[in-house]
Amino acid sequence: MIELEGVPELIDPVMVAAFEGWNDAGDAASTAVAHLDKEWKGEVFAALDAEDYYDFQVNRPTVWMDAGVRKITWPTTRLSVVRVGGEKPRDLVLVRGIEPSMRWRSFCNELLGFAHELGVELVVILGALLGDTPHTRPVPISGTTSDSDLAQRMDLEETKYEGPTGIVGILQEACTHAGVPAVSLWAAVPHYVSQPPNPKATLALLNRLEDLIDVRIPLGELPEDARAWQVGVDQLAAEDSEVAEYVQTLEEARDTAELPEASGEAIAREFERYLRRRDGGGSPQPGGHATADGSDSASYLRDNPGGGRTKPTRPTKPEAEPETETGPEADDEDSAEE
Repeated sequence: MIELEGVPELIDPVMVAAFEGWNDAGDAASTAVAHLDKEWKGEVFAALDAEDYYDFQVNRPTVWMDAGVRKITWPTTRLSVVRVGGEKPRDLVLVRGIEPSMRWRSFCNELLGFAHELGVELVVILGALLGDTPHTRPVPISGTTSDSDLAQRMDLEETKYEGPTGIVGILQEACTHAGVPAVSLWAAVPHYVSQPPNPKATLALLNRLEDLIDVRIPLGELPEDARAWQVGVDQLAAEDSEVAEYVQTLEEARDTAELPEASGEAIAREFERYLRRRDGGGSPQPGGHATADGSDSASYLRDNPGGGRTKPTRPTKPEAEPETETGPEADDEDSAEE
């Protein structure tokens, strides 16, 4: 039995989780949870035992100096709680860590133990994958669940994905079998500029999370960072005619696929978000990543973990005949779930 000391009784708590690794292209998902923790000054109340779940030859501990004393930080998963005020107060339990190397079922059961003890009403797992999406268009965000009733109630896709999966998919299924409502939100990151950070994808995930749980999220410098990122990628892509032509091809495919909708629902969501923010006032590991078809991409290069605005890495040239998925469902719907 998990005993939690020092954690106050929570109000309508939602657990929001993200894990570095295969499910975190461009670090978009883990950065989103880190942003919530920073903006709301989260207080860590638990950390899973690193010895139980991590291979230290894959995820190595780091040594650092604190006032002349050497200390070690072990790779693990930490839980923190943030208290969200406003007209509709709601608390968040933030789970941020690294995809475990082993014992995934025990890992999920331990997280579900915390969720049960804290009275969590909904688990939202954030993820990001590599897809054939242009950086010049809004980031596709898909919301999926294994619960048909929840899918209808929250306007989500009921996942039909089959194939390789990561800890995001395993945790969602564990929640479903335990009777805990669970949703996965996935951002599609352009595969030709997959290096972190990707503030545009992080911002898109937070906007979708805001709509899902009806909580106003302070965005800080993220909108400005997202604009700067896109300008930087525009400039780099313009220097290479092949990359520029490939981006144009992706733009045309994306626009054609979305034309029947006329983006009416997207426009309505943006307008509602604008009204909420206006009325609310105030300031607002080595290895590959999941791709739209469930395969692995090893093009991921970790950037400076210290944060700050980072100049985008030069876009990767597309191959002569790049593999593309047909239709939006292939890159941001069911196949995105895992």
